[in-house]
Amino acid sequence: MSVTAGVVAVQGDVAEHAAAIARAAARYEESVEVLEVREAGLVPECDVLAVPGGESTTISRLLHDEGIAAEVRDHVAAGKPVLATCAGLIVLSSDARDDRVSPLGLVDVAVERNAFGRQAESFEAPLAVSGLEEPFPAVFIRAPVIDEVGDAEVLAEWDGRAVAVRDGPVVATAFHPELTPDARLHGLAFFE
Repeated sequence: MSVTAGVVAVQGDVAEHAAAIARAAARYEESVEVLEVREAGLVPECDVLAVPGGESTTISRLLHDEGIAAEVRDHVAAGKPVLATCAGLIVLSSDARDDRVSPLGLVDVAVERNAFGRQAESFEAPLAVSGLEEPFPAVFIRAPVIDEVGDAEVLAEWDGRAVAVRDGPVVATAFHPELTPDARLHGLAFFE
């Protein structure tokens, strides 16, 4: 049986997420087909879905303009897995704390954009993630931080601040797991 994985491709690390999904699938001996989602109609075909980073205001606007936002909500309501990274976390949050973003309300958290600083202040850190035995090499680039956590489960913290959560079928991270060769986080989100 093949897994159909969608990567929301309106902006962000689309190819990198597709490659990470393929690596994770191989690790779990799953066959996978990756679809790039740029318009409405493809999300319903997907078993799992990645919402990459990028610029949260642009991603939010395009998801609503293209009719993808409602399909992402339906995907989550059906209990299908989602991995949202960096700006994807902001867009799926319940409170983006930015009037330019229309959050989908799928992850019960409030976030602060760019909380870890500008691009020049990007960093990589070994991160203890609940569900992973060894630290994950988390890449933080203009990363948001989770200021408040409602019903979501905190999976990882950095410097005393939540940076990864699970809310139902959604795993959301402030960092970019797709930018490492380590596909364990995609495996955790999609295949466990």
